[in-house]
Amino acid sequence: MFAQEAMPLDLPKPFGLAVPTPANELHIAACDYDVVSRAVAYVTTHMRDQPEVEEIAAAVGVSARALTDLFRRWCGLTPKAFLQAVTLDRARRVLAESSNVLDAALELGLSGPGRLHDLFVVHEAMSPGEWKAGGAGLEIRYSFHPSPFGLALAMCTRRGLCGLAFADEGGPAAAFADMSRRWPHATYVEDPTATEPLVRRIFDPQAWRQDQPLRIVFIGTDFEVRVWETLLRIPMGRATTYSSIAGHVGRPAAARAVGAAVGKNPISFVVPCHRVLGKSGALTGYHWGLTRKQAILGWEAGKIADPAAPTP
Repeated sequence: MFAQEAMPLDLPKPFGLAVPTPANELHIAACDYDVVSRAVAYVTTHMRDQPEVEEIAAAVGVSARALTDLFRRWCGLTPKAFLQAVTLDRARRVLAESSNVLDAALELGLSGPGRLHDLFVVHEAMSPGEWKAGGAGLEIRYSFHPSPFGLALAMCTRRGLCGLAFADEGGPAAAFADMSRRWPHATYVEDPTATEPLVRRIFDPQAWRQDQPLRIVFIGTDFEVRVWETLLRIPMGRATTYSSIAGHVGRPAAARAVGAAVGKNPISFVVPCHRVLGKSGALTGYHWGLTRKQAILGWEAGKIADPAAPTP
């Protein structure tokens, strides 16, 4: 049941600089992402050629200086440092360093130094009966908002955030259809006043506080919820594999089933399915596109970088 159809959010496309304020910083980041995503896509297809910043900038239609300024504003890194952060070699090193990351997360808990820069959340799961009912009797409020990774669709219930997705080629309508079919019998009400504070908090690292956790609610099967709970234990700047997650949910031979559950994660970014890599360190399937997965990993690399360290 739909109380109101999702409407596209009209974001300006031209690239340019603007002064960040509380009112427009996410808008600026969303506009930046349009250029960032094209830069990431270009480099991905020309990786063997190791293109210089000037070549990347020309490919996306901006000057090298403008591209550098954009990346510094968007994630705190130069384009070169950003691209180094999302290479296969870097991913392999992160995996090697993170071989026991899930065990370590259990030992350290949320107070551990590995979680210093991470997004603190508290979560609960709806009952199996509520999930089997397809959301019947559940009211989900939603709206579209700008984010550092493009147009985002946020969904929430009275218990907390239940969905976060991104709109791409199919636009807002496709993103809304993809999310709402997960809970087909719920009532959907477009309500930006309910979702805007959540989105602003999610993408503002200054608001990631252990004493004021973000409340989220999982709507899925028991197995899916166990996988999603495990994803929450992967600290920013770390990574793990599907087989490692399978071992931690007590199904060591179920890496394929884990992969399917990861792919169904309805709360992107907050529940960090982007931190799951292939055994080789290669980026594997991501529901919202591999370009966005690379972008998120690079953005996170910038957020955990030592601010006192010189920028390469």
